[in-house]
Amino acid sequence: MIHNIKYRLFVYENEDEEKLIEGLKFIFPDEIPEREEAEGIFGEADEIIIYSGTVSKKRHTKEFLNNLFENLTREDIDKLYDDLDKKTDDQCNLFLRLSKEAILDEKWQIVDGGDSIHLKIKIAAFPAKKEIALKNMKEFIENNYNNK
Repeated sequence: MIHNIKYRLFVYENEDEEKLIEGLKFIFPDEIPEREEAEGIFGEADEIIIYSGTVSKKRHTKEFLNNLFENLTREDIDKLYDDLDKKTDDQCNLFLRLSKEAILDEKWQIVDGGDSIHLKIKIAAFPAKKEIALKNMKEFIENNYNNK
């Protein structure tokens, strides 16, 4: 269903880095993210730490997808289903954002913007076309989570 998941977490100076890493481990328990330091627009005064990585083991991508859908509300699943076309690009990548605040409480919440964990999910489609990726993702949701 998914080839891989790329993720990025931005930690700002006023945030608790350790708690956010725990939140990231809640989403991806088997991952060890890469850590990178970056300067904000005001230089060293607003340093940003970026955690990123790629999940590509089939077992881990399947576990992520199941956890995501089992922990979303019916309304969130319906909204994601309706938004699939605009959140998927021509290369079969589904772009999602998870609320950093919700993850700290070990809850899954998809958000459209703001302070979030950025996900780029490569949907399996043969041949690799957006229409096929959308069809596969919609069938997955319909077959597994339509009666939630």
